[in-house]
Amino acid sequence: MFAYRALSDAVAAVLRARLAGVAVAPERLSVPVPGGVLLCMPAADDQIAVVKTITVHPDNRERPVIQGEVVVIEAATGRRLGTLDGPTVTARRTAAVSLLAARLLAADPSGPLLVIGAGVQARAHVEAFWQGLGVRAITLAGRTPARVEAMAASLAEAGITVQAATDSAAVEQAARQAALIVTATTSREPVLADVVRGDAFVSAVGSFTPEAAELPASLVARAVLYVDDMESAKVEAGDYLRAGVDWGTVTPLDAVLDGPPPRPAGPVVFKTVGHALFDLAAARHAFAGSLR
Repeated sequence: MFAYRALSDAVAAVLRARLAGVAVAPERLSVPVPGGVLLCMPAADDQIAVVKTITVHPDNRERPVIQGEVVVIEAATGRRLGTLDGPTVTARRTAAVSLLAARLLAADPSGPLLVIGAGVQARAHVEAFWQGLGVRAITLAGRTPARVEAMAASLAEAGITVQAATDSAAVEQAARQAALIVTATTSREPVLADVVRGDAFVSAVGSFTPEAAELPASLVARAVLYVDDMESAKVEAGDYLRAGVDWGTVTPLDAVLDGPPPRPAGPVVFKTVGHALFDLAAARHAFAGSLR
């Protein structure tokens, strides 16, 4: 299985490099295209530069929703080191970012875990939390029972046992019990009821537009709020924008790398909209042996 914990360490290292002024990345370029969006994300540090080009078409049925690639370049010479599959990088580095946040912020990182979604991101998060946190009590939920059950069967073949929740009552029960929750859907409306434990950790990873929200505003209002990148979140984090959050109460992940402040009462919500620095971390992890 892919080394998610090592990649989460690489994400932390790149965030530290940004704080030191070594790693840089401009805001993501977003271009509307028919049925979706084209995203372009460059980033660089003193060793590697990357450019990720991704298309996202939420209504795709015969083709993947996310398609694209990451070009990896030796920063000092411009030498092309190689190309990584964009959807694979996106899934793994997003799961690694959630894993890092859970390692830093979750009150009970041992679970149980509820993952809502039955796509590539959902599977990556199950694998990451199973491997990186040792979670064994896992519930997988989604709007299409056949897809949830198919993924549960596929995970079982990989040695990961999950419970499939295929109706709203089962999902709500799992949400009430879970210490860790991940929402990994393309839904534009909330997929999680505001019934989570007061000490739960919630990572919302699916939506990345200001109009879309996987979490209800009432949950956001009572939670302690974190983001992967503050500037990107202010533009793209619909879960927070639709809830009308006071951004002065939101903390970026790089501010808690050396340990979070004393935990106030309430669940923790971590919102990730993605950032090119995380692609840079994935490239550094993948091409560590190719650097001179």
